[in-house]
Amino acid sequence: MNLVPTNLIGEVSAAEPATAAVRLTDSAPVPMIRQYLRIALRWRYVIVGISAACILLGLIVTLLMTPKYTATATIEIARDASQVTGFQGVERETSTFDQEFYQTQYGLLKSRALSERVANQLRLIDDPQFFQRFKVASQAPAFRLVNGRYPAAERSERQRVAGEILRANLSVNPIRLSRLVEVSFTSPDSDFSARVANAWAENFIQTNLERKVQATSYGRNLLQRQLGLQKERLDESQRQLVNYASQQGIINLPAQGGGNGTTTSERSIVADDLATLNTALSQATAERIQAEARYQQAGRAGTSPEALRNQAINNLRQRRAELAADYQRMMVQFAPDYPAAKAIQSQVDQLDRSIAREESRVSGSIQGDYREAIGRERALQAKVDQLKANYLDLRRRSIQYSIYQQEVDTNRALYDGLLQRFKEIGVAGGVGINNISVVDPADVPQVPSSPRRILNLLIALVVGLGLGGLAAFVLEQLDEAIADPAEVERRLGLPLLGSVPKVGGETPKEALLDRKSNLVDAYLAVQTNLAFTTEHGVPRSFAVTSTRPAEGKSTTALALATMLARSGRNVILIDGDMRSPSVHELGGVNHDRGVSNFLAGDDAIETMTFAMNDLGFTAMSAGPIPPNAAELLTGNRFHLLIERLLARYDHVVVDSPPVMGLADAPLIAARVEGVIYAVESHGIRSSMVKTALSRLANANARIFGGVLTKFEARRAHYGYGYDYGYGYGRDDRTKA
Repeated sequence: MNLVPTNLIGEVSAAEPATAAVRLTDSAPVPMIRQYLRIALRWRYVIVGISAACILLGLIVTLLMTPKYTATATIEIARDASQVTGFQGVERETSTFDQEFYQTQYGLLKSRALSERVANQLRLIDDPQFFQRFKVASQAPAFRLVNGRYPAAERSERQRVAGEILRANLSVNPIRLSRLVEVSFTSPDSDFSARVANAWAENFIQTNLERKVQATSYGRNLLQRQLGLQKERLDESQRQLVNYASQQGIINLPAQGGGNGTTTSERSIVADDLATLNTALSQATAERIQAEARYQQAGRAGTSPEALRNQAINNLRQRRAELAADYQRMMVQFAPDYPAAKAIQSQVDQLDRSIAREESRVSGSIQGDYREAIGRERALQAKVDQLKANYLDLRRRSIQYSIYQQEVDTNRALYDGLLQRFKEIGVAGGVGINNISVVDPADVPQVPSSPRRILNLLIALVVGLGLGGLAAFVLEQLDEAIADPAEVERRLGLPLLGSVPKVGGETPKEALLDRKSNLVDAYLAVQTNLAFTTEHGVPRSFAVTSTRPAEGKSTTALALATMLARSGRNVILIDGDMRSPSVHELGGVNHDRGVSNFLAGDDAIETMTFAMNDLGFTAMSAGPIPPNAAELLTGNRFHLLIERLLARYDHVVVDSPPVMGLADAPLIAARVEGVIYAVESHGIRSSMVKTALSRLANANARIFGGVLTKFEARRAHYGYGYDYGYGYGRDDRTKA
């Protein structure tokens, strides 16, 4: 049964030359991730081996490491200190968002002074066990024991080294979104780690307090000096003020009420007298006006208010009214000459005279008061005018006095302010406020913090994978083997005619006899692609060669001859490898007659061929092995052989010797229509193949394409995409 229909071959033969080289590989670039995956899969054993070695090394190193213990103390650093008193110190208050404050505190926790202070407190400077615990070399002069002790002269050097050791093993870890800070110390001794962590926290609090006290002490000393200077200025200004007041005769009395407490309030005697007399003058003027009004009203007898309010006058007037009433009643009955009437009239006249005398006395009294009021007013006015002149003169002389007084008041205010601040700082410094406190003291750790086996093994695994990947990448760059069908075109520049799987458990001939085998499927694809290499389809004469022996060129020649024969063509296979013939073994004959005989001049071609009935084509053995095959090929006899065979056969397939090291292959390639190049997968370096191809190109040989032989999909760069034997009872073969 023909697996390739004859009409398909005819269609192929009519194809254009531009479509002659059909490639099975995709021209699109391979994605980067797939390239990395390809490298990892190809060199997976290298990666796994290096990773396993790194894990083993990491485990050994972990087991050899000295266990270390980490003790952690938690402290709180507040922005604002707890105010025991209402007084403020001289340190600056930190704002709510002042991150510089916390960064400063973290830096202070790692300061050299604090580490050396802790070393002093724990007496580590002269402790040989401490330096031996951290493997400090004893060759230095500061660490040479003399009678079991360190030399006292080098104590400062040991203090520096001890501080460096403590800082190197200390870690400060702020807890995010909080004011808490973890102070951790790591050492081979768990008890020692806890002691150092707690001592570090306590000494940090003490140094914080000492800095505040130092700042307060500095402020007190500065204020004390300022107070002394300000007191001298105040005393000088007061003496200047008193001297000027004495010279100018300025006498001022303290004001009543105490003033506002910031300036000295004084009042002048002249001003007090002027104010008093002015008040008295105002009162005298008012009294004079009242007396004048009474005096004017007293001008009309009996009409003044004093007369009307006088009790004696009112009694006399009442008595006169009564007598006048009695007289009128008597006049009704008697004449005025009536003795009783005369007596009453006489009494009335006497009362009138008494009333007149009383009214005159009242008027005189009013007039006297008026004159007295006028005199007092004039006297007070004169005194006030005199005091006004004195006050104006005092005002002119008090201008400089006010300047001196203002200077005294200013110096006194400055002095009082400094004195008050001095007292506040003294109280604040004595209380000892602090904004740092220990939340959790460090406990003695029960479990070592390092080495952490799981973490170390994970790190070793990551390092191993990294080194393995790097090694795989380097090996990939150094590896020149052709692993994938796609690399035939990419590395060699040859069109890929097909890839042939590696045959296992049977000979190539046996695999070709089984038309359902993977080998048959692969070479059918090669034959199909070969049909596109020329204008007339499959080349009529072609050679199959390779770079070196055992790359599958003979199998490829045998398989192509078989496929062409099964497609109904008359095919002959020539064993062109006269140095190491093999075709005769497939036919079960000897190589007494063959190509070498024809090249030597024997034209009896029929005696040199034999039939391969099981495969359906004719074969020609290499003939006897000549002394030098290249000399036979240099003549025109091989070309004549090809022409004679093409006259009888449709296709002539030549099993050519390998290219490298021999001149046979280029000579044969120049006599045929073209060459099919067999490349062993994972078996040959691409540089060698390129060298061989260059030799063929120098011989003007046409290369139709390459065939990747002995291909194993599991060893390919991609573990998928290459499979053979689809259908055809494959499951049955597997079971068999």
